[in-house]
Amino acid sequence: MKLSIIIPCYNMELYLPECVDSLLKQSLLPEEYEIIIVNDESKDKTLEIAMDYAKRNDHIKVIDKKNAGVGAARNSGYDMAQGEYIYFLDPDDYVAENTLPVLLKLASDHSLDILTFRTKSVVEKKYPVSENLGSKLNDLTIEDGISYLAHRKHQNEIWWYLIKREFIKNTGIRFIEGKWMEDAILTAELFCQAKRMAHTNLDVHRYRILPTSAMRNKSPEHYNKVIYDNANAAHVFDKLIATVPKEHENAQACIKRLKTRQQSFVFFLMVRLMKSDISVSEIPAMLSDFEKIDAYPLKKFIGEDYHGIGYSCLVFVFNRKPLINPFIKMFRSFYTITQ
Repeated sequence: MKLSIIIPCYNMELYLPECVDSLLKQSLLPEEYEIIIVNDESKDKTLEIAMDYAKRNDHIKVIDKKNAGVGAARNSGYDMAQGEYIYFLDPDDYVAENTLPVLLKLASDHSLDILTFRTKSVVEKKYPVSENLGSKLNDLTIEDGISYLAHRKHQNEIWWYLIKREFIKNTGIRFIEGKWMEDAILTAELFCQAKRMAHTNLDVHRYRILPTSAMRNKSPEHYNKVIYDNANAAHVFDKLIATVPKEHENAQACIKRLKTRQQSFVFFLMVRLMKSDISVSEIPAMLSDFEKIDAYPLKKFIGEDYHGIGYSCLVFVFNRKPLINPFIKMFRSFYTITQ
């Protein structure tokens, strides 16, 4: 079996069919790949839809489990996977027709641990066909993950790359469970350990922008949890950065990019704090903890990956402790009025 596609689902009845249908339009034989749908105790018809696909397609498998979050759901699918490569796909996204065989050939022919590819954000308009399938693709630059991170801005999410199953199994890396930012952590951890990875400019993935997505959930309980989980990610990155071998020729550039990403967790935590109901009295302790791991002040955030007047203005405020509380209180008053 060449590929295992793992899809964690919670209340995705509206989008799961398009996601699965796109995977059935890949010119792959059923015995060449499997689709593992993990139902995380959905309250709608997600499980019913998944079971119907499984009844009609022997290579589609369904795991029905108690709700434990997306990290646990992905781990459950990973534990069942049998393919040479693994692909984690979200149920509200989809992939362009006949692109997966191209990815698999590239990954297998070059013995890659990880192969990254292009993604396109979509709203309502459908984009079922790749922009450049059949065209000459860029020659692959094969390098280890530390060099890849040093040379290229990466995305936090896990749906823009394939992973060799033997590689991830040997690392022992799994998704953290019960916390958000689990994909950002796993992505960076895997990249730091990859020996052979590359990027292809093949247009493959479709990221659907939904106002109802988990990261756009504005309920106070969820919103505040994301804030605290961003803080956790910043601390996890401190331990990850310490594992980068200093003797590697691209170590400093890699560490710089990881520090930028670490400080991005703090920056976006602060942005979320502006709209949250978390007491501003908690902020000093948070900042003190971030100072201990060099994640604050935000001196390594603005640069190649994050730039622009908006970022710069907010960083100016966030880096000056006396300004933070009055700024957030003023913003919250204005925000409340406009809602």
